[in-house]
Amino acid sequence: MHQGFHRYVYFGGGLAITLLLAVAAKYLAVLPVLSIMGQLVLAILLGTALRAVVTIPEQAMPGISFSGKRLLRAGIILLGLRLNLGDIVQAGPKVLAIAAINLVFTLFTVYGLSRWLRIERRLGLLTACGTAICGAAAVAAIAPQIKAADHETAVSAAVVAVLGTVFTLVYTILYPYMGLSATGYGILAGSTLHEVAHVIAAAAPAGQQGADLAILVKLTRVVMLVPVALILGLLETRRERKVQRKLATAEHPWNEGGRQRQKLPVPWFIGGFLLMSGINTLGLIPPSVAAELITLAYLLLAMAMAALGLGIRLRTFARMGVRPIIAGFAGSILLTVLGFGLVHWFGLS
Repeated sequence: MHQGFHRYVYFGGGLAITLLLAVAAKYLAVLPVLSIMGQLVLAILLGTALRAVVTIPEQAMPGISFSGKRLLRAGIILLGLRLNLGDIVQAGPKVLAIAAINLVFTLFTVYGLSRWLRIERRLGLLTACGTAICGAAAVAAIAPQIKAADHETAVSAAVVAVLGTVFTLVYTILYPYMGLSATGYGILAGSTLHEVAHVIAAAAPAGQQGADLAILVKLTRVVMLVPVALILGLLETRRERKVQRKLATAEHPWNEGGRQRQKLPVPWFIGGFLLMSGINTLGLIPPSVAAELITLAYLLLAMAMAALGLGIRLRTFARMGVRPIIAGFAGSILLTVLGFGLVHWFGLS
């Protein structure tokens, strides 16, 4: 009885730590410079910093793990309320094409560079997805699909955050010299920058029209998180099946032809994300309620990011993070060049 009570107290303590870090990140994200990084990224950094200076009780880890896994999925589901699928369709085929081309190009480029640099497969995939789709949120959503370790998730999310912040500052400085209209710059920022926070910050100099279009294009990329997550989940399942068959064949050569039926991965949280998008598109929830739920979504995601940060040591990031930064940086430069070219090519400059 006593042990059970203490277990619940420590579990609640672990949850409370991630909640406090998430709330701290929310308020820090209001500050001028830190707003570029956003709540999710700051939550990871706060978690990593706390882990570096304080010893977290082992008994509190189940509560922290709950934030990193269960609350993560709940946050992803609620994040679907950000999307109005009708607005994305109205953006027009050219904008959709630019977003899709940039996304596919970045996925293959960053992952290819990662493999060339001999980065671990899952870490390379997460870095590619974070760069191509929507930063830390994409990393968090893809990680369960490819069964990535917590330290891989945290490192790739931090890498994408660093790169996105750097490119946000570069875009803001170069905007007056790009020769793009407000709408053209909005499309460029929305189709190439990493986090939603990065897009909002970088598009601000283009005024309300440019900023609104930038966010719309960015959310078009967020929608593409769904098919990418499904495809990667299927590929991971097929890969595991091949490995299992090889192991089974090595142990029992006469059983080579036998095949086990396995269920396809059904990412229920991705289905929930789509469901929430549909509910928002149909206007079934009042805008004020949807806004509150989106705030809750970011709080839950920030708690999950704080949990990831609490699981990573600075030495791990120093050891694992350098090559992903190189791959992501090179891929981001190529993405910017491609995005700039596509805006001109489609006549949207």
